[in-house]
Amino acid sequence: MAEDDQAEGGGKGKMLLLVIIGLLLVLISVGGTVGVLMLFKEEPEMAATDEMDAGEMPAEEEVKLPAIYFPLKPPLLLTYSDRGRQRYAQIDLTLMTRSEAVVKEVELHSSRIRNDLIMAFSGLEFNEVQTAEGKELMRQQALDRVQQILQEEMGEPGVEQVLFTNLVMQ
Repeated sequence: MAEDDQAEGGGKGKMLLLVIIGLLLVLISVGGTVGVLMLFKEEPEMAATDEMDAGEMPAEEEVKLPAIYFPLKPPLLLTYSDRGRQRYAQIDLTLMTRSEAVVKEVELHSSRIRNDLIMAFSGLEFNEVQTAEGKELMRQQALDRVQQILQEEMGEPGVEQVLFTNLVMQ
């Protein structure tokens, strides 16, 4: 009977020793992981400090100005010929920019912008512009034309987006 108690006690001791060793391994693993993460976290701060020591100023992030929406008025009116029938489209466009100077340039050159957009849209087939892909093509063509005109006139594209605020086709 004494031998059974010693065998159980020895088994419990071994089990306790294994649990302690397992816990130590887990703690060492977690500690090592945290240490490595802290090491990587500190490197960029040290690099920024080194740059400032070298006399360089830290690069500032470019701050985006709020969007300015400029509606192109009056709406563009287009006619299409589709299988011998006369079709019409009315398009309200809004230009998105982030500069008042661009808005002034758009106002100044609105006649040319309207002309180029009407010419571009008139060259498309009525069946093509009825699809979602066709409308996206029209929107992208409008953006390209407006940016091209502004690039020629003021040296920068200026407009980020052309939005269709109303598009009626019949």
